[in-house]
Amino acid sequence: MQRDDDVLVLVAHGTRSPRGVEMVAALAEAVGTRVGRTRVAFVDVLGPSPSEVLRDTPGRAILVPAFLASGYHVHTDVRREVAISEHSAVTVTPALGPDPALARVLLRRLTEAGWSPGDAIVLAAAGSSDARALRDVERAALMLAEAAGIRVDIGYIATGEPKVADVVAAARVRGAKRVFVASYLLAHGLFHERLHAAGADGVTEPLGVDPGVVDLVVNRYESARRELVSLNDVSLRNADVCRPGRRSS
Repeated sequence: MQRDDDVLVLVAHGTRSPRGVEMVAALAEAVGTRVGRTRVAFVDVLGPSPSEVLRDTPGRAILVPAFLASGYHVHTDVRREVAISEHSAVTVTPALGPDPALARVLLRRLTEAGWSPGDAIVLAAAGSSDARALRDVERAALMLAEAAGIRVDIGYIATGEPKVADVVAAARVRGAKRVFVASYLLAHGLFHERLHAAGADGVTEPLGVDPGVVDLVVNRYESARRELVSLNDVSLRNADVCRPGRRSS
């Protein structure tokens, strides 16, 4: 069941990197070819903000947080933006990560960067002071380890310890001949650029506009729509049963 007034609002962190902004826009465009109207908002660095986009969005909005872990931005910023928008019909889906689909994308990115079985892997995440986000990164590392069939260590780029360069160095101390960094970032920006100074033999591209990421955004949106349709059907049935003069069997 398609509603013509449904809008997918893709909410990303935001970056000063023009290349990163273009990548988020390209992701939204790719998603839009599958689901219809898709808009982009950012919670930090640049606009428009989610509340601005929602205030300018008539009809029902399904907001998909384009975050790889659920920390402060997902639990606090997104909820606050929805509240101050005063939009009457907003559904917020789970964040993109962690998810086995992203692990498969990461493995493809590693292969593209020259990784082969036997090479060490360091999952590089931005980091967070939110314990929930750190747990999500740990789950992402386990999913990648299962997909790759080897141990995956975690390094943080900005907030948190250990740093990516230290984890790369530790892998070499353990005897790894080659070490590859899997960039657990959605788009290009300062954080991704820092990874090239971590001393690894290769660094993957950000997750970006991989078909697996597009599929995941679409799945988040469609799952939310199916749930809304199901809830609406239940409400209609309950209203019918409770209608004055209606006899229930």
